[in-house]
Amino acid sequence: MTGRIHFRFLIVLLILFYSCQPSGRREAEVSYSIADSLSVSPSDTVTPVFMYGIRSDSFDLVHGKIKRNGFLSEILIQHGVTMQEIDHSVRNFKSVFDVRSVRAGNTYVLFCDKDSIARARYLVYEHDPTTCYVFSFNDSIYITPYRKEIKSKIKYASGIIETSLWEAMMADSLHPSLAIGLSEIFAWTVDFFGLQKGDSFKVIYEEMFVDEKSLGTGKIFGAQFSWSGAVITAIPFIQDGRESFFDIDGNSLRKAFLKAPLQFSRISSRYSSSRLHPILRIRRPHFGVDYAAPVGTPVHAIGDGRITSATRENGSGLMVRIQHNSVYSTAYLHLSNFGKGVAAGTYVKQGDIIGYVGSSGLSTGPHLDFRFYMNGSPVDPLKVEAPPVEPVSEENLERFEINKAVVISLLATFN
Repeated sequence: MTGRIHFRFLIVLLILFYSCQPSGRREAEVSYSIADSLSVSPSDTVTPVFMYGIRSDSFDLVHGKIKRNGFLSEILIQHGVTMQEIDHSVRNFKSVFDVRSVRAGNTYVLFCDKDSIARARYLVYEHDPTTCYVFSFNDSIYITPYRKEIKSKIKYASGIIETSLWEAMMADSLHPSLAIGLSEIFAWTVDFFGLQKGDSFKVIYEEMFVDEKSLGTGKIFGAQFSWSGAVITAIPFIQDGRESFFDIDGNSLRKAFLKAPLQFSRISSRYSSSRLHPILRIRRPHFGVDYAAPVGTPVHAIGDGRITSATRENGSGLMVRIQHNSVYSTAYLHLSNFGKGVAAGTYVKQGDIIGYVGSSGLSTGPHLDFRFYMNGSPVDPLKVEAPPVEPVSEENLERFEINKAVVISLLATFN
C-alpha cells in the first residue's frame, strides 16, 4: 500500500523533525512551501508562460534529442545561428559548460523567433534531471546553468513479502531507492537473504521530484520491519551531530557488522561441517556461506578493519582477508577483482567495496564465498550476533522518547 501523507501527518512530522534536533539547535534541513502567492493586476489579460526562466510564449519551441555522434553546433546552424556566434559561446564559457560533455539521447529545446526566418534565440540543453544549460544568442551571447526546482512529497508505504523486499516494492511501483534505503537502515538487524513469505514492512519517507519525475527517496522519517516473528522499529534521531536509527529501547540499529557483504543476491550454499564439493566430488567442511550473484557485483566489507591479505590463494581464487578487531575477522573468496586501493595493510570502513564477485579458483560459477572467524576459528556467518554501537545517551533520552512516540503513532495509522 502506498499513499501521500495527510496534512496532520505533516504537522506531526515537523514536530518530529524539530524534536530530534539537539538542544539549542532547531534549524530544519528541509523546508516545505505550503503555498506560493501571485499578485496579478486586474489590467493583466495574458499570464506570461515561462520555461527555464525564459518567457516561452514569445517564441516557437522546437524540441529534440541529441543524436548519436551529434553536435549542438549542427542543431544551431540549422536554425540561423552563425558559426562565429557558436564559437564565441563555446570558447568564452567553457568554464561554465564544456560542450564535449554533451550526451547522446539527452533533450534540448530551441526558442525560435516567430517569423519566417525562425532564428534560434536560445537553446536549452538538459544535462541531467536537475541541471540544464541555457545558450543565449541575443544581443549578448552567453551560457548559464539553470537549476530545476526540486519538490518533495511526504509519503508512506507498506507491503508484505512474497519472495523478496525488492520484488514487493516493484509490485507496488515504489522507487528502487526506497528498497536500498530500507536495506541500509536494517542491514545490521534483518537478514534480507533469509526473508520469508509473510514478513512485512512499513515506512514513512520523503520522495524527491523534478517535473513530476521521481529522483528517488530523500529522508526516511520512520520505518518498521516484521521479520521471523520479531518487529523492529527504526526511529531517526540526531546524537552527537549525526542522525542515526535506533530501536524502541534506544539501541542503535547500526551494529559492528553488516548482515551480508552484498545486496540483493541469494544464498546458494550454507555453512556446513560436511558438504559435497561440487568440483572435487568429495565431502569436506564448508566453513562459509555462498552468495550467488552476477560477475562484477560489488562486495562490501561488513565492518571496519585492516586488510591482512589481498591475493590469490589456490582453490580460493582471489581473496581478501580483514581483521576487524582482536576477536573477529572475515574472508571473501572467488573474487573477479579487488576494489580500488585494496592491499595488505590498508584500513577499510564498513561498507567499503573491497572486491567484486567472480568465479576464480575452484568454482562452478560466479558467487562469493563469505567466511567469518571468531578468535581464529570459523563460525556460521548467519548465526553471528554482532555487538551494537553506542545507544542513546542518558542526557538525550527525553528527546528520544518524544521522537519514539511520534514515529510509533504515525506507523500505527496505516496497514
